[in-house]
Amino acid sequence: VSVGLAIGVASALTGYLSHPRFYCSYVECCPRDGRRLNASALKAQLDGRLFGQHLAKDVVLKAVLGFSKNPSPKKPLMLSLHGWAGTGKNFLSQILAEHVHPAGLRSKFVHLFLATLHFPHHDQVKLYKEQLQNWIRGNVSACPSSVFIFDEMDKMHPGVIDAIKPFLDYYEEVDGVSYRKAIFIFLSNAGGDLINKAAFDFWTSGKRREDIQLKDLESMLSVGVFNNKNSGLWHSSIINGNLIDYFVPFLPLEHRHVKMCVRAEMAARGYIVDEKVVQAVADEMTYFPKEQKIYSDKGCKTVQAKLDIHEDL
Repeated sequence: VSVGLAIGVASALTGYLSHPRFYCSYVECCPRDGRRLNASALKAQLDGRLFGQHLAKDVVLKAVLGFSKNPSPKKPLMLSLHGWAGTGKNFLSQILAEHVHPAGLRSKFVHLFLATLHFPHHDQVKLYKEQLQNWIRGNVSACPSSVFIFDEMDKMHPGVIDAIKPFLDYYEEVDGVSYRKAIFIFLSNAGGDLINKAAFDFWTSGKRREDIQLKDLESMLSVGVFNNKNSGLWHSSIINGNLIDYFVPFLPLEHRHVKMCVRAEMAARGYIVDEKVVQAVADEMTYFPKEQKIYSDKGCKTVQAKLDIHEDL
Protein backbone atom coordinates (compact mmCIF):
# COMPACT_ATOMS: atom_id res chain seq x y z
CA VAL A 1 0.00 0.00 0.00
CA SER A 2 2.83 2.37 0.90
CA VAL A 3 4.61 1.72 -2.40
CA GLY A 4 1.39 2.16 -4.33
CA LEU A 5 0.61 5.37 -2.49
CA ALA A 6 4.10 6.71 -3.17
CA ILE A 7 3.81 5.92 -6.84
CA GLY A 8 0.40 7.60 -6.96
CA VAL A 9 1.66 10.73 -5.23
CA ALA A 10 4.72 10.84 -7.49
CA SER A 11 2.55 10.49 -10.59
CA ALA A 12 0.20 13.24 -9.43
CA LEU A 13 3.09 15.54 -8.58
CA THR A 14 4.76 14.89 -11.92
CA GLY A 15 1.50 15.65 -13.71
CA TYR A 16 1.06 18.89 -11.78
CA LEU A 17 4.62 20.07 -12.40
CA SER A 18 4.32 19.30 -16.10
CA HIS A 19 0.98 21.07 -16.44
CA PRO A 20 1.35 23.99 -18.90
CA ARG A 21 0.09 26.62 -16.44
CA PHE A 22 2.62 25.65 -13.79
CA TYR A 23 5.47 24.98 -16.19
CA CYS A 24 4.93 28.19 -18.18
CA SER A 25 5.00 30.31 -15.05
CA TYR A 26 8.70 29.49 -14.74
CA VAL A 27 9.74 28.79 -18.34
CA GLU A 28 8.75 30.87 -21.36
CA CYS A 29 6.21 29.03 -23.48
CA CYS A 30 4.84 29.75 -26.92
CA PRO A 31 1.41 31.46 -26.61
CA ARG A 32 -1.55 29.16 -26.99
CA ASP A 33 -3.79 29.32 -30.04
CA GLY A 34 -6.61 31.79 -29.63
CA ARG A 35 -4.65 34.20 -27.43
CA ARG A 36 -5.40 37.77 -28.50
CA LEU A 37 -3.34 40.87 -28.00
CA ASN A 38 -4.49 43.42 -25.45
CA ALA A 39 -5.69 46.15 -27.81
CA SER A 40 -6.08 48.90 -25.22
CA ALA A 41 -2.66 48.20 -23.67
CA LEU A 42 -0.92 48.22 -27.06
CA LYS A 43 -2.66 51.45 -28.06
CA ALA A 44 -1.72 53.08 -24.76
CA GLN A 45 1.93 52.08 -25.23
CA LEU A 46 2.05 53.48 -28.74
CA ASP A 47 0.28 56.71 -27.74
CA GLY A 48 2.52 57.26 -24.74
CA ARG A 49 5.90 56.28 -26.14
CA LEU A 50 5.92 56.84 -29.92
CA PHE A 51 5.74 60.51 -30.93
CA GLY A 52 4.92 62.20 -34.22
CA GLN A 53 3.91 59.01 -36.01
CA HIS A 54 0.12 59.09 -36.25
CA LEU A 55 0.22 57.18 -39.52
CA ALA A 56 2.53 54.37 -38.39
CA LYS A 57 0.64 53.91 -35.12
CA ASP A 58 -2.74 53.70 -36.84
CA VAL A 59 -1.62 51.30 -39.58
CA VAL A 60 0.35 48.94 -37.34
CA LEU A 61 -2.29 48.88 -34.60
CA LYS A 62 -5.08 47.94 -37.02
CA ALA A 63 -2.90 45.44 -38.89
CA VAL A 64 -1.63 43.63 -35.80
CA LEU A 65 -4.94 43.52 -33.96
CA GLY A 66 -6.76 42.31 -37.04
CA PHE A 67 -4.13 39.61 -37.55
CA SER A 68 -4.29 38.45 -33.92
CA LYS A 69 -8.09 38.17 -34.02
CA ASN A 70 -8.05 36.00 -37.14
CA PRO A 71 -8.11 32.32 -36.05
CA SER A 72 -6.90 31.17 -39.46
CA PRO A 73 -4.85 33.80 -41.34
CA LYS A 74 -4.02 32.97 -44.95
CA LYS A 75 -0.41 34.11 -44.64
CA PRO A 76 2.01 35.55 -42.07
CA LEU A 77 1.78 39.24 -41.23
CA MET A 78 4.48 41.13 -43.14
CA LEU A 79 5.23 44.77 -42.26
CA SER A 80 7.94 46.92 -43.85
CA LEU A 81 8.79 50.04 -41.81
CA HIS A 82 10.56 52.90 -43.61
CA GLY A 83 11.99 56.26 -42.57
CA TRP A 84 15.11 58.07 -41.44
CA ALA A 85 17.02 57.00 -38.34
CA GLY A 86 15.55 58.10 -35.01
CA THR A 87 11.94 58.27 -36.18
CA GLY A 88 10.78 55.25 -34.14
CA LYS A 89 10.99 52.15 -36.34
CA ASN A 90 13.02 50.10 -33.86
CA PHE A 91 10.97 51.44 -30.99
CA LEU A 92 7.67 50.40 -32.54
CA SER A 93 8.95 46.92 -33.43
CA GLN A 94 10.14 46.43 -29.83
CA ILE A 95 6.77 47.50 -28.41
CA LEU A 96 5.00 45.13 -30.79
CA ALA A 97 7.32 42.24 -29.90
CA GLU A 98 6.66 42.82 -26.18
CA HIS A 99 2.92 42.53 -26.72
CA VAL A 100 3.21 39.28 -28.67
CA HIS A 101 5.84 37.80 -26.32
CA PRO A 102 6.17 39.59 -22.94
CA ALA A 103 9.97 39.13 -22.82
CA GLY A 104 10.24 41.21 -26.00
CA LEU A 105 13.64 41.09 -27.65
CA ARG A 106 14.85 38.80 -24.86
CA SER A 107 12.22 36.22 -25.79
CA LYS A 108 13.39 33.01 -27.42
CA PHE A 109 10.48 33.43 -29.82
CA VAL A 110 11.55 36.91 -31.05
CA HIS A 111 14.46 36.96 -33.47
CA LEU A 112 16.38 40.07 -34.48
CA PHE A 113 18.64 40.04 -37.54
CA LEU A 114 21.08 42.86 -38.30
CA ALA A 115 22.22 42.99 -41.91
CA THR A 116 25.75 44.19 -41.14
CA LEU A 117 26.21 41.60 -38.37
CA HIS A 118 24.47 38.48 -39.63
CA PHE A 119 24.86 38.91 -43.42
CA PRO A 120 28.06 40.97 -43.87
CA HIS A 121 29.77 39.35 -46.89
CA HIS A 122 28.52 39.71 -50.46
CA ASP A 123 30.16 36.47 -51.58
CA GLN A 124 28.28 34.46 -48.95
CA VAL A 125 24.75 35.22 -50.14
CA LYS A 126 23.98 31.60 -51.05
CA LEU A 127 25.08 30.39 -47.61
CA TYR A 128 23.08 33.13 -45.85
CA LYS A 129 19.94 32.13 -47.72
CA GLU A 130 20.29 28.49 -46.68
CA GLN A 131 21.01 29.41 -43.06
CA LEU A 132 18.10 31.84 -42.95
CA GLN A 133 15.63 29.26 -44.25
CA ASN A 134 16.83 26.64 -41.77
CA TRP A 135 16.69 29.12 -38.87
CA ILE A 136 13.16 30.30 -39.63
CA ARG A 137 11.88 26.78 -40.31
CA GLY A 138 13.25 25.52 -36.99
CA ASN A 139 11.92 28.40 -34.93
CA VAL A 140 8.43 28.46 -36.43
CA SER A 141 8.25 24.69 -35.89
CA ALA A 142 8.91 25.39 -32.19
CA CYS A 143 6.51 28.35 -31.97
CA PRO A 144 4.05 29.22 -34.78
CA SER A 145 3.68 32.82 -33.49
CA SER A 146 7.39 33.60 -33.74
CA VAL A 147 8.38 37.19 -34.55
CA PHE A 148 11.24 37.92 -36.96
CA ILE A 149 12.69 41.44 -37.18
CA PHE A 150 15.14 42.31 -39.96
CA ASP A 151 16.94 45.57 -39.24
CA GLU A 152 19.16 47.54 -41.64
CA MET A 153 17.32 46.26 -44.70
CA ASP A 154 18.88 49.12 -46.64
CA LYS A 155 22.30 47.53 -45.96
CA MET A 156 21.34 43.93 -46.76
CA HIS A 157 22.76 42.38 -49.92
CA PRO A 158 20.05 42.08 -52.61
CA GLY A 159 18.72 38.56 -52.94
CA VAL A 160 19.31 37.42 -49.35
CA ILE A 161 15.84 38.26 -48.10
CA ASP A 162 14.18 36.51 -51.06
CA ALA A 163 15.08 33.25 -49.30
CA ILE A 164 12.09 33.71 -47.00
CA LYS A 165 9.56 34.26 -49.82
CA PRO A 166 8.08 30.72 -49.57
CA PHE A 167 7.36 31.32 -45.88
CA LEU A 168 5.49 34.58 -46.59
CA ASP A 169 3.27 33.24 -49.35
CA TYR A 170 -0.29 31.94 -49.28
CA TYR A 171 0.56 28.34 -48.47
CA GLU A 172 -1.20 26.13 -45.93
CA GLU A 173 2.14 24.54 -45.11
CA VAL A 174 5.68 24.41 -46.48
CA ASP A 175 7.37 21.05 -45.90
CA GLY A 176 4.91 20.26 -43.13
CA VAL A 177 5.30 23.58 -41.30
CA SER A 178 2.67 26.34 -41.21
CA TYR A 179 4.03 29.91 -41.14
CA ARG A 180 0.65 31.65 -41.22
CA LYS A 181 0.74 32.84 -37.59
CA ALA A 182 4.26 34.28 -37.66
CA ILE A 183 5.05 37.99 -37.91
CA PHE A 184 7.84 39.38 -40.10
CA ILE A 185 9.02 42.98 -39.78
CA PHE A 186 11.51 44.81 -42.02
CA LEU A 187 13.19 48.02 -40.82
CA SER A 188 14.82 50.25 -43.39
CA ASN A 189 16.07 53.78 -43.97
CA ALA A 190 15.36 53.26 -47.68
CA GLY A 191 12.52 55.45 -48.86
CA GLY A 192 13.20 57.99 -46.10
CA ASP A 193 13.99 60.74 -48.61
CA LEU A 194 10.68 60.12 -50.41
CA ILE A 195 8.76 60.26 -47.14
CA ASN A 196 10.54 63.45 -46.05
CA LYS A 197 9.79 65.16 -49.37
CA ALA A 198 6.12 64.21 -49.17
CA ALA A 199 5.91 65.56 -45.59
CA PHE A 200 7.60 68.79 -46.64
CA ASP A 201 5.25 69.17 -49.62
CA PHE A 202 2.29 68.89 -47.23
CA TRP A 203 3.88 71.56 -45.03
CA THR A 204 4.54 73.99 -47.89
CA SER A 205 0.99 73.57 -49.18
CA GLY A 206 -0.38 74.51 -45.75
CA LYS A 207 -1.81 71.08 -44.96
CA ARG A 208 -1.73 69.52 -41.51
CA ARG A 209 0.82 66.80 -40.91
CA GLU A 210 -1.89 64.68 -39.31
CA ASP A 211 -3.84 64.74 -42.58
CA ILE A 212 -1.19 62.64 -44.36
CA GLN A 213 -2.73 59.24 -45.11
CA LEU A 214 -1.24 55.91 -46.07
CA LYS A 215 -2.59 56.21 -49.61
CA ASP A 216 -0.50 59.37 -50.05
CA LEU A 217 2.75 57.45 -49.51
CA GLU A 218 2.45 53.67 -49.75
CA SER A 219 2.43 53.19 -53.53
CA MET A 220 5.28 55.67 -54.03
CA LEU A 221 7.22 54.00 -51.21
CA SER A 222 6.85 50.44 -52.53
CA VAL A 223 7.97 51.45 -56.03
CA GLY A 224 10.84 53.54 -54.69
CA VAL A 225 12.17 50.76 -52.46
CA PHE A 226 11.77 48.14 -55.21
CA ASN A 227 13.89 50.24 -57.58
CA ASN A 228 16.45 51.34 -54.97
CA LYS A 229 19.75 49.55 -55.71
CA ASN A 230 20.95 50.44 -52.22
CA SER A 231 18.25 48.35 -50.58
CA GLY A 232 17.94 44.70 -49.67
CA LEU A 233 14.51 44.83 -51.31
CA TRP A 234 15.87 45.90 -54.71
CA HIS A 235 13.87 43.98 -57.34
CA SER A 236 12.77 41.64 -54.56
CA SER A 237 10.41 38.78 -55.37
CA ILE A 238 8.72 39.53 -52.04
CA ILE A 239 7.57 42.93 -53.32
CA ASN A 240 6.92 41.61 -56.80
CA GLY A 241 4.69 38.92 -55.32
CA ASN A 242 2.74 41.49 -53.27
CA LEU A 243 3.62 39.68 -50.04
CA ILE A 244 4.30 42.79 -47.93
CA ASP A 245 1.00 43.63 -46.28
CA TYR A 246 1.90 47.24 -45.44
CA PHE A 247 4.68 49.64 -46.32
CA VAL A 248 4.62 51.79 -43.20
CA PRO A 249 6.09 55.31 -43.53
CA PHE A 250 7.71 57.04 -40.54
CA LEU A 251 7.55 60.81 -40.93
CA PRO A 252 10.46 63.10 -40.05
CA LEU A 253 10.16 64.48 -36.52
CA GLU A 254 9.62 68.17 -35.84
CA HIS A 255 11.02 70.26 -32.99
CA ARG A 256 7.87 69.67 -30.89
CA HIS A 257 8.25 65.90 -31.25
CA VAL A 258 11.86 66.04 -30.13
CA LYS A 259 10.70 67.86 -27.00
CA MET A 260 8.20 65.06 -26.36
CA CYS A 261 11.06 62.55 -26.58
CA VAL A 262 13.10 64.59 -24.09
CA ARG A 263 10.22 64.74 -21.61
CA ALA A 264 9.64 60.99 -21.91
CA GLU A 265 13.33 60.27 -21.36
CA MET A 266 13.48 62.54 -18.30
CA ALA A 267 10.42 60.85 -16.84
CA ALA A 268 11.91 57.42 -17.53
CA ARG A 269 15.02 58.43 -15.57
CA GLY A 270 12.90 59.58 -12.66
CA TYR A 271 13.68 63.27 -13.17
CA ILE A 272 11.27 66.13 -12.65
CA VAL A 273 10.58 67.43 -16.15
CA ASP A 274 12.23 70.84 -16.44
CA GLU A 275 11.04 72.71 -19.52
CA LYS A 276 14.27 74.73 -19.66
CA VAL A 277 16.24 71.50 -20.03
CA VAL A 278 13.71 70.17 -22.53
CA GLN A 279 14.13 73.29 -24.64
CA ALA A 280 17.92 73.23 -24.35
CA VAL A 281 18.21 69.61 -25.49
CA ALA A 282 15.81 70.13 -28.38
CA ASP A 283 17.68 73.26 -29.49
CA GLU A 284 20.97 71.36 -29.61
CA MET A 285 19.64 69.06 -32.31
CA THR A 286 20.17 69.96 -35.97
CA TYR A 287 17.24 70.49 -38.32
CA PHE A 288 16.48 70.54 -42.05
CA PRO A 289 15.77 71.94 -44.64
CA LYS A 290 18.55 74.47 -44.18
CA GLU A 291 16.29 77.50 -44.52
CA GLN A 292 13.14 76.39 -42.69
CA LYS A 293 14.75 74.05 -40.10
CA ILE A 294 11.54 72.05 -39.58
CA TYR A 295 12.68 68.46 -39.13
CA SER A 296 15.31 66.87 -36.88
CA ASP A 297 17.88 65.16 -39.10
CA LYS A 298 18.46 62.47 -36.44
CA GLY A 299 14.93 62.25 -35.14
CA CYS A 300 15.14 61.44 -31.42
CA LYS A 301 18.15 59.17 -31.82
CA THR A 302 20.61 61.31 -29.85
CA VAL A 303 18.23 62.59 -27.19
CA GLN A 304 19.65 60.29 -24.50
CA ALA A 305 23.21 61.40 -25.16
CA LYS A 306 22.23 65.09 -25.28
CA LEU A 307 20.34 64.77 -22.01
CA ASP A 308 23.40 63.26 -20.30
CA ILE A 309 25.14 66.63 -20.70
CA HIS A 310 22.35 68.32 -18.78
CA GLU A 311 22.05 65.77 -15.96
CA ASP A 312 23.59 68.14 -13.43
CA LEU A 313 20.65 70.48 -13.99
